[in-house]
Amino acid sequence: MHPLISTEALASALNGAEPPVVLDVRWRLGGPPGRQDYEVGHVPGAVYVDLDTELSSPPGAGGRHPLPDPAALQAVLRAAGVRRDHPVVAYDGGDGSVAARAWWLLRWAGHPEVAVLDGGFAAWTAEGRPVDAGTPSPVPGDVVVTPGGMPVLDADGAAAFTGTGTLLDARAPERYRGETEPVDPRAGHIPGALNAPTSGHTSAGRWLPAAALAERFEAIGVSPDRPVAAYCGSGVTASSVVLALEVAGITAPDRPAPLYAGSWSQWSSDPARPVSDCRSSADGGPVA
Repeated sequence: MHPLISTEALASALNGAEPPVVLDVRWRLGGPPGRQDYEVGHVPGAVYVDLDTELSSPPGAGGRHPLPDPAALQAVLRAAGVRRDHPVVAYDGGDGSVAARAWWLLRWAGHPEVAVLDGGFAAWTAEGRPVDAGTPSPVPGDVVVTPGGMPVLDADGAAAFTGTGTLLDARAPERYRGETEPVDPRAGHIPGALNAPTSGHTSAGRWLPAAALAERFEAIGVSPDRPVAAYCGSGVTASSVVLALEVAGITAPDRPAPLYAGSWSQWSSDPARPVSDCRSSADGGPVA
């Protein structure tokens, strides 16, 4: 299944005999909760899943959004109606970087039939497509969560990765450069990482074509002869980098880019971990 699906394709699929399961994962850093938006209106049949409480474990040593417990994730997905070998579509209210977390988690859980809605809820409503405010009661699914479908790095793995590959930081340029840090203990970035902000994956709310994404990654410093991995603030939006790399053809479903799940929230909490910023190092390379 291609990692992106158009609004037209989703609308057609929802009218088919076997419509996909649709997950609404709208979320904002700092709130308010995305469920409020969901209750006002959502794609018909969509089930709301909460990033903080259902697609993550509680904050702690693993960062602000650690990977969820497999049994807990399986219960969430089954309650949403996710079935084995049945397609799932996730959307959010922004650029797709939060929906990409659901995409990545399902792939990690061993469920490859998943895509992110290109343009998200904004594109859906801009086209005048139907919206529902009710709460669906899906038939419980039978998906089995088997972790390992996507590669994961820990802090030591991320530190070592820059010696053999290209580590991409998905945060905003000013956070990467260490000019500001609104949520985590220290400002800056992992030494040797390059900046690939999630905002650069899209234009006017839609994902860039494959060729444009490939050109963007090349300009950042991604080389086809070096492995590539990604991190962000807490392991959420870096999922969109993993997705964009696959759309660009730099990686593939059978060789996806690893994700440092703890990301900056974990790294910056450890005083023994080195930090680079625009004042102390020029190792960050070009900022896209």
